[in-house]
Amino acid sequence: MNRPTASHVTVPTDAGEMPARLWVPESGSGPGLLLLQEIFGVSAYIARRGADLAAAGYVVLAPELYWRLDPEPIDEGRPGAIEKAMGRAQQLDWQTTVGDSVAALHALEGRAEVAGGTGVIGFCFGGGLAFNVAAVADPAVLVSYYGSALPGLLDLAPRVTAPSLHHFGTADAYLDPATVEKIREAVTAAGTPVEFELYDGADHAFDNDDFVLHHPEASRAAWRRTLDFLARELPLG
Repeated sequence: MNRPTASHVTVPTDAGEMPARLWVPESGSGPGLLLLQEIFGVSAYIARRGADLAAAGYVVLAPELYWRLDPEPIDEGRPGAIEKAMGRAQQLDWQTTVGDSVAALHALEGRAEVAGGTGVIGFCFGGGLAFNVAAVADPAVLVSYYGSALPGLLDLAPRVTAPSLHHFGTADAYLDPATVEKIREAVTAAGTPVEFELYDGADHAFDNDDFVLHHPEASRAAWRRTLDFLARELPLG
């Protein structure tokens, strides 16, 4: 599988040009996917996932959501990385960040390379953000990996009409089983197509292979399900 390389682009916002990275599949066109980062930023891990999705045939845009603060990603393998990342994430204004993400979604929809629908996928911080974007915009699909902000966003669930896929580990130290069950109840209540997957023994951030909580088996299973879901709900044509 060829792994496309990223180019640097910008997204117009009400406060100026937001930096972003763009991956285009070998075919030169495909459906669009907005890729929303973890608290570490658009890290090497997120860049690999962008390349993976482009290799699968999607045009992928990852906005640098810390651009108003400090766009440099935080190395999740270094001591103190979690504390630094959480501190930076707490400086973000949530609604402004939602607005930046929606601007990125619209910019992606308007790109010449995008043929077909445009969806949103997010990890951890980005998983909750992707849910909020799906509630206020109109993406074709939503994929959320262990969305950390989801417990505070469940009142938006009736507004999410896109088919969605949610991934959680059963050993998530940040989102306990009772909280995950509340999320499941809320996102499935409206009758929109929802796939909700649990991974035995996996903690939070299990997909990040640069992070101490990486769970290889859960990561592989979740990625396979993600690609299968996208193939059904956001087909290449």
